[in-house]
Amino acid sequence: AEYHHPPRQIEFAKMYLTNQVTGKRYIKKLVEQKLVDGWDDPRLVSISGLRRRGYTPESIKKFVDLCGISKSDSSADFAALEYCIREDLKPGCKRMLAVLHPLKLIIDNYPEGQVEMLEADNNLENPELGKRQIPFGRELWIEQDDFMEEPPKKYYRLFPGNEVRLMYAYFVKCVGFDKDEDGNITAVHVTYDPETKSGSGFTGRKVKGTIHWVHADSAVKVSARLYENIIDEEKGVYDENGDLNLNPHSLTVCEAYVEPELKEAKPFDRFQFVRNGYFCVDYKDSAPGAPVFNRIVGLKSSFKLPGKKK
Repeated sequence: AEYHHPPRQIEFAKMYLTNQVTGKRYIKKLVEQKLVDGWDDPRLVSISGLRRRGYTPESIKKFVDLCGISKSDSSADFAALEYCIREDLKPGCKRMLAVLHPLKLIIDNYPEGQVEMLEADNNLENPELGKRQIPFGRELWIEQDDFMEEPPKKYYRLFPGNEVRLMYAYFVKCVGFDKDEDGNITAVHVTYDPETKSGSGFTGRKVKGTIHWVHADSAVKVSARLYENIIDEEKGVYDENGDLNLNPHSLTVCEAYVEPELKEAKPFDRFQFVRNGYFCVDYKDSAPGAPVFNRIVGLKSSFKLPGKKK
């Protein structure tokens, strides 16, 4: 039979992502050599890998719309996909306190054994998410890089004699620190000013630095995975023999401390860890009461959204 309007078939080309492994035979080789944790390893840009890492269907669709469809092979910046997931998660994620590389902070003049509950916004950009109460006491965990014994210029976090704000809490001033036998800093000592409590309306003085923290006695210890590109960006995707230039630092596992309510987080729950990025609970390795967090993406972006076509 003849058709007046015969069907047409249009094939669209492949789209590659910068410094990512997209070829199935290369991914298969990585899986077989156990260089990755299966086809859903969060470092891979397979659909299952992106899903496990925490990318949403909406962010992937937005990325495809942003890049467009072509009949010739093209390459897209992976930063564009990261931009799309940030935009998707920004309004709906609770912003939680989590310390990935912990260092003990001791408030010398805070009463021992006292714990107070402080109010924190779940998301400043979305008041509908409400507020929560977080515990605060004499001993806290802070990030290791929020203290320096000898800081460079324009370093506004903790160092001897400097004062900073503890997020949602008080101003604290560094009065000393402890070291172990190898010279590693094991604890930082500060004093706090009870007149400077967040929300009190205090205007007596200002500080340039604000750091986050978690209460040492209440915090929950969890595993947090930080991902970088699986390909070594400086060397390029392939070496002279056609093999992949793998990044030996594509996965870093941290023993982190998080707010107590995160202990009950479920697989695929997503949160922003303040100052550290967006994280998703791993469905494969988490257990009830022991979540494992995969970092989806950091907070900083070098990607610039192209101007709209007229």
